[in-house]
Amino acid sequence: MTSSDQAAVAVSIVVPVRNEAENVAPLIAEITAALDGRWVYEIIYVNDGSTDATAERLAAMMKVHGHLRQLRHEKSSGQSAAVRSGVRAARGAIVATLDGDGQNNPAFLPNLIAAVESGHGRVGLAAGQRVGRKDTGFKKLQSKIANGVRKKILSDGTRDTGCGLKAFPREVFLSMPYFDGLHRFLPALVRREGFDIAYVDVIDRPRHSGVSNYGFFDRLWIGIMDLAGVWWLIRRKKPTPVATEVV
Repeated sequence: MTSSDQAAVAVSIVVPVRNEAENVAPLIAEITAALDGRWVYEIIYVNDGSTDATAERLAAMMKVHGHLRQLRHEKSSGQSAAVRSGVRAARGAIVATLDGDGQNNPAFLPNLIAAVESGHGRVGLAAGQRVGRKDTGFKKLQSKIANGVRKKILSDGTRDTGCGLKAFPREVFLSMPYFDGLHRFLPALVRREGFDIAYVDVIDRPRHSGVSNYGFFDRLWIGIMDLAGVWWLIRRKKPTPVATEVV
């Protein structure tokens, strides 16, 4: 990608990954097929402390795809940190995210990006809402419980915050208060700032290969504390006063 191309980037696709070597090539091919000819875009993989061949696979793909970039965390810092690193490095005014395991179908990226564009500054988030989930029965149950509790407490109007398929204006995301777990509370925080949310149904599918890097019990108590913190932020939000310059 030349310097002039970099300046013209309209959309940045951010993909957080940890130990997803076998999923790199097929997912990049799908992202490219979904976006080629529609936007000037870049793909940013954030390698969150992978210990497998993820880094090498990405380096090989970068030789073929000039719009592909790789950021690396020396140690795994979690999904929210990886997404934030990607958004901060993004050159596009609109950022779209998806998980790196292949469960999120890149074919839905255009609908998410278009929803943000058509909002003309009013839409702060286009959120994918999974239908036909391919997870295990236990994972579906834990998501149902978590989503139900979150909706009851935060009243964010969103049935599924765990879907990795999202799109948003870069500046809106960077204005959010950062904490580990931020990606699961984006709808509530975006509404807090006065933006609309667009919802796009997306069809879930099984991961291409490998196993999930995210468990349930290891994040349960952290999730409860995060929920309390977001509730506090929403309760403490006050209208921004209008400042008039005195001359």
